[in-house]
Amino acid sequence: MPCLADQPTIRRPLPLLALTALAIGVTWWWLGKPVQLPPSPLAPGEKLYCLSYAPFRDGQTPLVENTQLTVAQIDEDLKLLARYTDCIRTYSIEFGQDQIAAIAQRHGLKVLQGLWLSNKTARNRAQIATVVALARKYPETIRAVIVGNEVLLRGELSLADVQAAIREVKAQISQPVTYADVWEFWLRYSDLKNDVDFVTIHILPYWEDFPLRASLAAAHIDAIRKRVAAAMPGKEIVIGEVGWPSQGRMREGALPSPVNQARVIEDTLTLAKRENFHVNVIEAFDQPWKRRLEGSVGRYWGIIDRFSGQSKFTFGGAVSNHPHWFMQALAGVALAALTFAAAWRGGRGERAPPYLWLRVAIIAFVSGVLFGWTIATVPIEGYRPGRLLRMLLLTLVAGAAPLLAAFACAANQTVPAFAAFLGGGASGRGNLQRCVLGGVLIATFLLAVQSALGLVFDPRYRDFDFAPLIAAIVPYLILTLSTPLAKAARANTSRPMAELVAAVVLALSAAYIAVNETFANWQSMWLCAALIGLAFTLQRARVAPNSE
Repeated sequence: MPCLADQPTIRRPLPLLALTALAIGVTWWWLGKPVQLPPSPLAPGEKLYCLSYAPFRDGQTPLVENTQLTVAQIDEDLKLLARYTDCIRTYSIEFGQDQIAAIAQRHGLKVLQGLWLSNKTARNRAQIATVVALARKYPETIRAVIVGNEVLLRGELSLADVQAAIREVKAQISQPVTYADVWEFWLRYSDLKNDVDFVTIHILPYWEDFPLRASLAAAHIDAIRKRVAAAMPGKEIVIGEVGWPSQGRMREGALPSPVNQARVIEDTLTLAKRENFHVNVIEAFDQPWKRRLEGSVGRYWGIIDRFSGQSKFTFGGAVSNHPHWFMQALAGVALAALTFAAAWRGGRGERAPPYLWLRVAIIAFVSGVLFGWTIATVPIEGYRPGRLLRMLLLTLVAGAAPLLAAFACAANQTVPAFAAFLGGGASGRGNLQRCVLGGVLIATFLLAVQSALGLVFDPRYRDFDFAPLIAAIVPYLILTLSTPLAKAARANTSRPMAELVAAVVLALSAAYIAVNETFANWQSMWLCAALIGLAFTLQRARVAPNSE
């Protein structure tokens, strides 16, 4: 039976396929179009004042005590960094990082030497002893010593403990001594200014309690620096960390992207030159180990690719958020062609339902655009075996759903109920394609509800799987809308409880996520739209009484 009343339909799908492929290509061209940055804040030949540097590479992490960094890898890194900066900031002397000062001296780099403080007394004693020895041995290389990094923020030491450590180090070396923490904690513990030679504050607009858009980041940094300076007159205020991630999940209006990373850093350096203050950019290289602490976004704060030796962006140049857009477009066009082919195969021997190829074109376009996006997110979000498996499953449903739904539209089929698949009903046993259609729907639901509940109960570091879920859900939504509910009601069917409960869970989750993430977060909004679409599809499900 046809999905709608018999009407004339498009008989030749090839022109519509060509238009769909063109639309996918144009969309990806627009997404990948480079954005021109403002003029460089650096004069010709000028380098960055300082860059945060951690030598850890893939497979290396400070979270594992037996990690050991080699002289060769540090030397390779610093040789590269000397092209971009005159100074590096370190955070600890453990895992072989006590070798950095000597290697930096060979490459003509200055060092803001870090000393890691924690709640482990023996570890602190070793850090202090080693850093004091390094400062005495390399007085021309070590520009200053940073005694502790965000230890007050982490709540591992008291103010008195930090002050005692600073005074102990100051009494033994000639270089300036400071402490580094987020700006709020400097204002909370303002007495600390009396123990340091200069104040080192961290301002990371992405991680603020109220995240800011990239376009507002520099103005925020300027306001905060002036606020701290007013509270601590007579002290130099150094921005010890400022940066922006190039990939990862949005936080309200704060979008990680290559363009935004370049914009925030350029705007901040322009501000620093105008206002005459020092900025240390975080960070030199991406740090894969940080994903275990901060989610996928934790990796992508580096501004230099250590393997290509190139910066992620050129000051004053043009930057693309999707530099591989052409290959992503090709993947989408290939999926669109397969979607049209599946519809043609599903309609063989049957009279084509009205507006069939228009519906197929919508499925092919939406899924085609987002399939290329999905592929790009697999290496970003699939950083652990379990997460990689999940990303591969999301890619699978994103690629399978449009083909199956297009076939079903052409074959005058409806969205199968869970019971027909799980209960081994006649429709499942007798029709492999319909069985797979139901199986992919269930897989999509399970992946969607996992994503939704994760963002409800533990949202801070979770990504928004909007691209694969929209690519998988829209085809089922189009198939559902092709079948009027009145038809199902006339067929002596009932509303299955499983789908109804699932729809309620998805809808409530979407409402909570939208409010919690705010409407400024378009990644969240697109995911919520996908969840609502899936909820609508599920609540429309009907099964015959003997199928439940």
